[in-house]
Amino acid sequence: MKQFFAFIKKEFYHIFRDQRTLLVLFGMPIAQLLLFGYAITTEVSNANIAVFNQSPGQFSNQLINELKSSDFFRVSANVHSKEELEKVFRTDQAKIAIVIPPKFEEGFYNREAQIQLIADGSDPNLATILSSSANAIIMKWMMKKSGNALPVESITTGVRWHYNPSLKSVLMFVPGVITIILMLVSAMLTSISIAREKELGTIEILFVSPLKPGIIIIGKVVPFIILSIFNAVFILVMAWIIFDIPVNGSIVLLLLESLLFIITALSLGVLISTVSNSQQMALMLSLFGLMLPVILLSGFIFPISNMPLPLQVISNIIPAKFYLIIIKGIMLKGVGIMYIWKETLVLVFMSVLMIVLSIKKFKIRLQ
Repeated sequence: MKQFFAFIKKEFYHIFRDQRTLLVLFGMPIAQLLLFGYAITTEVSNANIAVFNQSPGQFSNQLINELKSSDFFRVSANVHSKEELEKVFRTDQAKIAIVIPPKFEEGFYNREAQIQLIADGSDPNLATILSSSANAIIMKWMMKKSGNALPVESITTGVRWHYNPSLKSVLMFVPGVITIILMLVSAMLTSISIAREKELGTIEILFVSPLKPGIIIIGKVVPFIILSIFNAVFILVMAWIIFDIPVNGSIVLLLLESLLFIITALSLGVLISTVSNSQQMALMLSLFGLMLPVILLSGFIFPISNMPLPLQVISNIIPAKFYLIIIKGIMLKGVGIMYIWKETLVLVFMSVLMIVLSIKKFKIRLQ
């Protein structure tokens, strides 16, 4: 029995000396708890709303102030034409807009006043939550005004869904699934490929070869770029055939942006491989280290605007967040490069940064 307890004691020593095991045991549960606890939420908080007030006056201003004073919405844009409103949606300045028509003040007491809510249907779940919240605030405001002899039924609210009139959830999930597949598969395959070389010892042959670190990395990445491009085209074609997902924008631009995202994901995979000594570690970092952040912090399922500020800041280092904005913009909104150039530059910067870090890491190992 004494030997048995000594063996157990020895195993505890091994566990506590292995930082990776401790990270899996204690670090990952804490990270999952925080991510799931804060990221998974259906509550609305400080959502951007655009205002198109065609009847400035006492009642319309009071209604807008009611929306602004709530914790649900913040006015991100005041527009003065339908063209400006369309631009607001295309540039993601707002996910919902309130349109107050002309003669709104005159129609108040004869029960003819109308308000239109226009929601961005590219994210059906968020659009439904935002429109319901806006409706609730409008009804609450009308109940307040009813004490001043204003009929509760004075205002009728109409809701229109932009880019997704039928609110098909598939239009939200398919672009997100495409993003996740390209991100995880590209990063995982590349990291495992280079880690395999280390594990088998063949990486030493590359280190003593006349090839420079940059050439070694490019040579490792190019085959996966070609295969990932075929993978992206296949996924997009299947999404169009099976789910009838439209591509309202330029197909060429979509393919070029997909290529850029693939390069970003592969660069991340190379960077992971430089800090991994085995295929198992590379798989753990690329799969478990990327899967949860990509799903939860990219805006795929849960809106980033509803998350706490620290998680919103962290989401800016997730490449999938920017590609998701790009792919939804091109496929659903039909936008061009003038609307997504910022996200494109971010992906370019991330790719260059990770490639440079990977090359430097290889140089350190060569020395």
